[in-house]
Amino acid sequence: MSVHLTTERLVLRRFTAADADLLVELDSDPEVMRHLSGGRATPREVVERELLPGYLDEYRRHPSFGHWAALDRAGGEFLGWFEFRPHPGGPPGEVELGYRLRRAAWGRGYATEGARALIRRGFAELGVERVFATTMAVNLGSRRVMEKAGLRLVRTFHEDWPEPIEGAEHGDVEYALERADRCGGPGAAAGRSGGPG
Repeated sequence: MSVHLTTERLVLRRFTAADADLLVELDSDPEVMRHLSGGRATPREVVERELLPGYLDEYRRHPSFGHWAALDRAGGEFLGWFEFRPHPGGPPGEVELGYRLRRAAWGRGYATEGARALIRRGFAELGVERVFATTMAVNLGSRRVMEKAGLRLVRTFHEDWPEPIEGAEHGDVEYALERADRCGGPGAAAGRSGGPG
């Protein structure tokens, strides 16, 4: 198992070609997919031919970044994944934070714990200058995680989605954290993120 990092309760490791079933199961829960596809499952063919090969390719291109399988440190159970990677076409030093957890893991602080650990490592060890995350404006759970991880609301924006889902009319939001803010510059955000969520 190629471990990327560990926290008090999580192990984040690289995905392998044997993880397709885990991703298919995760993306088959209508509640997990509600703010992504309106609840539609990701077809197995898409997982096997596009998503998983894409994750594996990310490690080759950016060894310290990518999508990371999140496991419960105590029992090894698959909880979901975290994304921490350069955004295609984005400026150097900017990375996107994302997460998708099984419903059984919701409300237990795992998303906040993993996000904070990735942000901390990104700024301390990986030369990251800015972390950003986006979600639908109506996805209050994901927005709370971003806030608890220290990110601040930057903007609300509207995309022209080919297949809009419920809530899309309210737009999407971007949250971000700059290295200068995290490291004690003007308007430092460190320490303001609140308890685990």
